[in-house]
Amino acid sequence: MRPAIGTDRLILRGLARADAPVLAELADDPGVVGMTSQMPHPYAPADAEGFIDRARRADPRVEASFAVEHRQFGLIGVLAFDEMAPGKTEVGYWLGRPFWGRGYATEALTAALRWARADWRRNVVWAGHFADNRASGQVLVKAGFLYTGDVEWRPSAARGEPVATRMMVWLA
Repeated sequence: MRPAIGTDRLILRGLARADAPVLAELADDPGVVGMTSQMPHPYAPADAEGFIDRARRADPRVEASFAVEHRQFGLIGVLAFDEMAPGKTEVGYWLGRPFWGRGYATEALTAALRWARADWRRNVVWAGHFADNRASGQVLVKAGFLYTGDVEWRPSAARGEPVATRMMVWLA
């Protein structure tokens, strides 16, 4: 199990198999999965179960995945740190469409970065957002990320093609 991280409105906690139906319902939206690299569309309960199983088996020294739970509304999305290359940690996140535009992503990311620095001992975290996802870029900037000036072409399983991705870095 991952540690629980609390904010005023949110709890970031380890993923549980019981989360799969809600995750599948929230993620089965082309507007959500179309802004991620690996999530397909349609997104079925089996996809959510597979993701949760992989997250729970991951080496906690290099990967950490969290369910993002609202204290009133329940599960609203996911935030995960992955090792993209040896020693290079990258963060990604998504929230269900009903929870966009309310500051939840920024709140979750800011809390997760505090945890990554203090408890996980990460001083540098990378991120990227698809160039057509300005809202995610704003979340990253508000959490303290800086643009590197690099653009990478990243796959999007839901779109079926690579997408220009603006790369960013956070320095503790």
